[in-house]
Amino acid sequence: MSNEQILVAGGGIGGLATAIGLAQKGFSVLVLEKAAQLGEIGAGIQLGPNAFHAFDYLGVGETAREMAVYIDNLRLMDALSGEEITRIPLDEAFRTRMGNPYAVVHRGDLHGVFLRACENHPKVELRTNSGVESYDQDGNQVTAILTDGSRVTGRMLIGADGLWSNIRKQMLNDGAPRVSGHTTYRSVIPTEQMPEDLRWNAATLWAGPKCHIVHYPLKGWKMFNLVVTYHNDAPEPVAGKPVSHDEVRRGFEHVAPIAKQIIDKGNDWKLWVLCDRDPVMNWVDGRVALLGDAAHPMLQYFAQGACMAMEDAVCLSHLMSEGDGSIEATLAAYQDKRRLRTARVQLQSREIGQHVYHPAGAHAELRNAVMNARSPDEWYDQIDWLYGSTGLEGAISAETRSQR
Repeated sequence: MSNEQILVAGGGIGGLATAIGLAQKGFSVLVLEKAAQLGEIGAGIQLGPNAFHAFDYLGVGETAREMAVYIDNLRLMDALSGEEITRIPLDEAFRTRMGNPYAVVHRGDLHGVFLRACENHPKVELRTNSGVESYDQDGNQVTAILTDGSRVTGRMLIGADGLWSNIRKQMLNDGAPRVSGHTTYRSVIPTEQMPEDLRWNAATLWAGPKCHIVHYPLKGWKMFNLVVTYHNDAPEPVAGKPVSHDEVRRGFEHVAPIAKQIIDKGNDWKLWVLCDRDPVMNWVDGRVALLGDAAHPMLQYFAQGACMAMEDAVCLSHLMSEGDGSIEATLAAYQDKRRLRTARVQLQSREIGQHVYHPAGAHAELRNAVMNARSPDEWYDQIDWLYGSTGLEGAISAETRSQR
C-alpha cells in the first residue's frame, strides 16, 4: 500500500462521510472498520438543515433527499398535562431562513447513502475486520496498528472510531466516557400500530419530570420511531440491550395517558445508557486527528451527533483540498475551526436535557410560559446558529448552500 493514502479508522457515518469527502477532492482513502461487515444499528435520526448543507457538499444531497421524511413541525408537548407547549413550523419560511429542510430518516438508510457512495468511488477502499488498536508516526507518515498486529501506513490517520475510540485513548488518555445517568429505550413500530390521534407529521417530544418521549414517522410513513428516556441514575454504560416492556414503562407511570400509550405500543425495546465527554481543546497529534464521536461525543438532546460528524467531514475535506500540503498544519486548522462549535453543541445538549426536557414544578411551568410565548421568527433567531448555513464556517460554497 502507498503511504500517500489517507487512513480512516471507523466505517460509521462520520468515517464514510470523511472518506467520500476526501475522495471527491482527489485523495485515496482506506477505511478500516473493526466489524465483520459495514452497517449501522439503531433506529431513527433527525436531520437538521445543517445535515443537508453537508450532504450537498459531499455529493450525496439528491440521494439523501429521496430517502428522507420531511416533517411539518417540531412539537414540544407537556407529558403531564398532555397539552402542547409550543411548535416550530418547518415550512418554506424555515427552509428559506436556514437554507435547507428538516427531515427524519432511519440511521441505517443514512449510513447506506454514504456506504454506496464509497463503494462506487474508485479512490475509496473499504476493509472490514480491521480494527485500529493504536498508531505510530514520524515526520513523514503514520502507521495504524490493527487488532491482529498487522500495520497499515498512510499520510495521515483520522480517528472516526466512536465513543470508545482507541485512537483517542492513545492520544488523550482521558479515561472512560462520562455516564449521564439517563437511560434511553428505542423501538420502531409499523405506522398502523401507532395511535391514530398521534400520527403527526412532526418530530414530537413529550417533556416530563425526569423523562421524555419522542416519536416521528420513518421510511415513507411505513414506520414510527419511538425513543423514550428516563433519568434513572444508571451507573454504567450499556448499548443495545433488549429489555421488557415493563422495564420501559417503569419510568413513565407519572405521565398523562395520551403520552403513556406511546410506550404501550412499543415492542422489541432496546436500552442505551447515554454517555458523553467534556469538551477538549485538542484532538490532533501530528498527522492524527479525531472526528465525530471520537472527538466530541454528545448527548442526543440536540439530535446533532451525526450532523456534527458530517460537518467535521466537510471541514476536513475542504481544508485538505485548499491546504499547502502540510498535513500537520491542515489538521491544526481543522481542529481550530471545529472545536468551539462542537463544544457548544456538547454543552448545550446537556443543558436542554436538564432545563427543557426533564424539569418539574415551577421550573417546568416557567419553561412552558417562556417557550409558548415565542413566535416562529423568534424560534428561528434562537436556532439559526445551529442550523443556518454559517455553521460550516465557510467550508461550503455559496452555490452548494443555495441548493434545495
